[in-house]
Amino acid sequence: MTTMTKGISRFVLRTSVALPLVMAPAVSVTVLEAVGVAAPFAQTEAQSDEKTRKVPAMRENVFKKLGKVQEAADAEDWNAALAALRDMEAGKEDYNAYEMAQMYYFYGFVNYSMERYQQAISAYKKVLAQGVENIPVGTELNSLKTIAQLNMVTENFDEALKYLNRWFAASDSIGATDYALRGQAYYQNGDEAGALKDMNKAVSMYEAKGKVPKENWLSLQRFLYYEKNDYKTVTSILEKLVKHYPKGEYYKQLSGMYGELKREKDQLHMMEAAYIAGALQKEKELLNMAYLFMGNDVPYKGAKVIKKGIDEKKIERTSENLETLAQAYQMARELRKSIPELEAAAKLSDEGKLYSRLAGIYLDLDKNEKALEMGGKALKKGDLKRPDQLYIVLGMANANLKNYDNALKNLEKAKEDERSEKFANQWIGFVEEEMKREEQLAI
Repeated sequence: MTTMTKGISRFVLRTSVALPLVMAPAVSVTVLEAVGVAAPFAQTEAQSDEKTRKVPAMRENVFKKLGKVQEAADAEDWNAALAALRDMEAGKEDYNAYEMAQMYYFYGFVNYSMERYQQAISAYKKVLAQGVENIPVGTELNSLKTIAQLNMVTENFDEALKYLNRWFAASDSIGATDYALRGQAYYQNGDEAGALKDMNKAVSMYEAKGKVPKENWLSLQRFLYYEKNDYKTVTSILEKLVKHYPKGEYYKQLSGMYGELKREKDQLHMMEAAYIAGALQKEKELLNMAYLFMGNDVPYKGAKVIKKGIDEKKIERTSENLETLAQAYQMARELRKSIPELEAAAKLSDEGKLYSRLAGIYLDLDKNEKALEMGGKALKKGDLKRPDQLYIVLGMANANLKNYDNALKNLEKAKEDERSEKFANQWIGFVEEEMKREEQLAI
């Protein structure tokens, strides 16, 4: 065998199995992943099992011309490859269908490598135009799939589906990644039912083999079930995502689904996982975390979340937020920490209600002077829904300090509201008795 014949034989062996697709550069991964395609220009998962087909022979002069294209492609000199192809195309009238198909197959690959996707699509279509009886099965299948994938890159999803369905019909070995690819195409084309059917098939095929479905498969599957308001299935898919692809966003989404299903404890634990993972950064998210802690009888953790958020300037230091912080401390029976936060909230508030609440707290702590101070500030700010209750507090604080005249004035104001009249009269009676008792002691 001559050296030239050996080279031709090697070339025939390589080109007869869709060589250009094997050489597809890494950029294809980036481009296709951007539109959710899992495997770029991949052959079918068991293509070696496809049926074979007798095709016309390739002549020696065509081998030589394709050899020049091959050399340029190996060197990634795409302009030289195109020049060799154009030189070859000039004599295409003498080629048989198989030779034409091989030429256009290389045209497709070279144009793809130069990111000239429309020209690549046109070239692969010309491969198919030579008649499926004149090209190997692998070449037919890879051309159909490549046209479909390139149409996805160029966002022509109708065409992508057209060629995907032709490929499915022609192939004997459709795998999980293939169903996932078509599922993506259905979704991009607005057919959510078709997308869900194919994504379910892809996931089930993978799981049947004990393999973990790809993250983007599960993510699309989750979205499609969410659109159907099937929260139980969404939850089960998110549980897989959290297990196999742990991310803060999935923790948050799963926590939300647990909330929808009234699984409050699970909701709390998953949201806490998101918090620990640093996925909660917005004020609303952090406050929701705190409310969950407070609603599940762990208020001190809620207080810590708010305090840390305020210190890190992720939660705004507003009267309302400080009041919530104070409430969390109160629920945790941490009054010493609660009072300064409530005073800060009261100072920022346009209303007197928080000072009124502070007056009551100080009264309960037997700090009557502070109760009077807070009560005075409450009256000064005004806009109180129940001033009668504040006057009761002021009356009791003054009575405790033996300021009986002021106590009676406060209690008389309180009884102007019929809701406090009975209680105010009881305290008026008590204050008057105390005044009489002290007058008798003074004699």
